[in-house]
Amino acid sequence: MSRLEEQIAHLTRAVDDMSEIVTRQEAEIVTLNRRVHMLMQREGERDASGGGAVLLGDERPPHY
Repeated sequence: MSRLEEQIAHLTRAVDDMSEIVTRQEAEIVTLNRRVHMLMQREGERDASGGGAVLLGDERPPHY
């Protein structure tokens, strides 16, 4: 009986730990989703206003 109680205590602790992790990850996902949405809105606004392109690395526009 003591062995079963010990296993139950261990499993309960593991479930509690995982629950805390899932809760933290949920909050992180919500934050990341909000940031991605905000970045997509900004990019859409920049496209709509004819904003300039973003150059990456050593790429140059063809007119150079």
